[in-house]
Amino acid sequence: MGSDYAFETKSLTFSYDGKTNAVANADLGVRRGRITAVLGANGCGKSTLFSLLCRLLKPTSGGIFLDGVPAEKIPRRAFAQEVAIVHQYNTAAEDITVKKLVSLGRTPYHGLFQPGLSEEDSRQISRAMELSDVTAFADRPVLSLSGGQRQRVWLAMALAQNTKGLLLDEITTYLDIYYQLELMKLIRSLNKTLGITVLMVLHDLNQAIRYADDCILMKDGAVLSQGPTADTVTAESVFNVFGVKAKMETVNGNKLCVFE
Repeated sequence: MGSDYAFETKSLTFSYDGKTNAVANADLGVRRGRITAVLGANGCGKSTLFSLLCRLLKPTSGGIFLDGVPAEKIPRRAFAQEVAIVHQYNTAAEDITVKKLVSLGRTPYHGLFQPGLSEEDSRQISRAMELSDVTAFADRPVLSLSGGQRQRVWLAMALAQNTKGLLLDEITTYLDIYYQLELMKLIRSLNKTLGITVLMVLHDLNQAIRYADDCILMKDGAVLSQGPTADTVTAESVFNVFGVKAKMETVNGNKLCVFE
């Protein structure tokens, strides 16, 4: 697929039971410096694909590549210095403060039990909180914040890793529409200003249409199609993937998927 890709998979296959493939012979590429959304119906393999890319699961066969290097050959600490991850579900200790949680993003650079923070650690922590607009909450317990505010804190922890890649798993789920849009705008801003490559699993087609440069459509564990969002998310592909009729409309200059 070439050097323009930050993440690639080749014939990636994974089975939970040795019989049925949750991901089947997936060839995909995530272009460097762009936002790519993974879309598909429930049970299509999105979450399994995400877990494979995060190295939480080991492929049954095929390969995952980061900047052309097989992922399994990259030490975990080195991988964490290149790729940050925000999951859909996150838990924090009852009394942990925002700043303390964000500081855990520096763990790949010095280990979990090294005492104290370096000057570079402190700089990256402050930068991450500013970028995510959570500096005002620095001394508050994470669990005292609203759902949308908490997601920005988890994003700040990922940004503290100062990586070139960011993997996001349905991080707008369970948020109200205000916080969904706020978070998506923040992700777009980070992508544009920092050049971070973003791969995000999404449920909302219109969020993908508005904020993703590229899309990957999955069905029955396979990659059905991938490419620029405008070319990939069409009335025909929406019907093929989700089984619902839709049409594409333009409202105030923005393309939208309208369900019939």
